[in-house]
Amino acid sequence: MSTAASNIQLRAFVFLDSLQPQLAGYMATTSRGYPPIGGQASLWVEIAPGIAINKVTDVAMKSTAVRPAVQVVERAFGVLEVHANDQGEVLEAGDQVLRYLGRDATQRLKPKIVSREIITNVDPYQSMLINRMRFGNMLLAGEALYILEVHPAAYAVLAANEAEKASPINLIEVRPIGSFGRLYLGGTETHIEEAARAAEQALGSIDGLPNDGK
Repeated sequence: MSTAASNIQLRAFVFLDSLQPQLAGYMATTSRGYPPIGGQASLWVEIAPGIAINKVTDVAMKSTAVRPAVQVVERAFGVLEVHANDQGEVLEAGDQVLRYLGRDATQRLKPKIVSREIITNVDPYQSMLINRMRFGNMLLAGEALYILEVHPAAYAVLAANEAEKASPINLIEVRPIGSFGRLYLGGTETHIEEAARAAEQALGSIDGLPNDGK
């Protein structure tokens, strides 16, 4: 670990073995980097302070053949996503980042579900409001809506990917950047319940340091 890396906090470290089609499509719509396609492996890293993500990106790119879709530098937090067809390349990128930070994956923060809610039989006017701010699929009147808020923010992509694996829901919105991550899913009540269960179980399976939500 370098002296510069000693003060970096590893907030989130998320490996996705296979990006689901809706999540990959959403990333292609919203990212400013190199968009992924469904089936590729993906790694998300969130650190603090945000400016240090530039060096983390440098380490990942120079050591492997991954491509970045997301690099966001905020004052408090920085987020990087890289992906590749070869899972081994993505895993190696993660190993190189951890080596630079002088940490292992268990020294990330454990995900904390801040809030979760299922709204059934969504009113058509409320669905219009949600659809105006979304970058994913449409939420239709009468469907069920699942809203998840998680800390740190990057874990929202894990929840989204596992929900899509488990159930034929519609990915409305996923926000993996900021103080808290948010996920919005739409579909039948049964499908939403299945997706919510898978998302929350995935978050609960992540080991890490105690998380006070800050």
